Amino acid sequence: MATWIVLTLLAAGVVKTPDLTRILHEVAENQAKSQDLRRNFVYTQKQLLRLIRPNGKLAREERREYTIVPKDRHSERVPAHFEGRYAAGNGFVAYGKPGYAYKKVDIDGGLINSFSEDLMDDGNSKDGIGPDQFPLTYHQQLKYDFRLAAVETYRGRTVYRVAFAPKKGVGWEDGDWKGEALIDAEEFQPVLVTTTLAWKMPMAVQILLGTNIRGLGFSVSYQKFADKVWFPVSYGGEFEVRGLFLYRRTITIALTNSDFRHTDVNSDVAYDKDDR
Repeated sequence: MATWIVLTLLAAGVVKTPDLTRILHEVAENQAKSQDLRRNFVYTQKQLLRLIRPNGKLAREERREYTIVPKDRHSERVPAHFEGRYAAGNGFVAYGKPGYAYKKVDIDGGLINSFSEDLMDDGNSKDGIGPDQFPLTYHQQLKYDFRLAAVETYRGRTVYRVAFAPKKGVGWEDGDWKGEALIDAEEFQPVLVTTTLAWKMPMAVQILLGTNIRGLGFSVSYQKFADKVWFPVSYGGEFEVRGLFLYRRTITIALTNSDFRHTDVNSDVAYDKDDR
């Protein structure tokens, strides 16, 4: 049924919007199924990570490329390409491996490597992105309050816009995020999720350790590649870190997944970058 017809019928009350409980139940089930089905695909993952100084100049940059190989309970990242560089004087010095430290205490080097490993290589996920960053699985949903904000059109499809925030009384270590998810109205799959940090760094930590994080948040977009198989195809965020009183960086991360190949057949599922 054409999207504009669906929206018209919804507005007229001919077709009723499912209640939020059903939407969330369907999404949780489909998240579990998608995670399981993703193990049948090999694909290419490209990462771009940058650290920017307060004056706007680049301090460090890494471009990483991996072949993601599914395993029974996780995915393995097989390195395919790497380019790194750090600012030195009026230019840059190149290096050729992750985790490279050019001095004894290399905060930039440790930070950029930890963001790649901690945010994009979660051992409990088939796609590397930790499920706690986007609270749509069954167990994550238990920590959040949800609200159906709107029914609208996104990229030619009817979607439910669902807002979420941590439940009252849930500690910051359990419910980290607030944001919105666009849920495909036909297949009950997320197509776009955006989050921001729901809590502020305690003032005592800021004063005693000189550490703060501002603007922390992420967005992830999904695309369908086969029956009931949806993959995150882009993921990223930008935020500011202040630490050790003098250290300050704006951090940007961007991930794209492409060149999906089914492990059981010789057919390829291509992702067109122009569709992002």
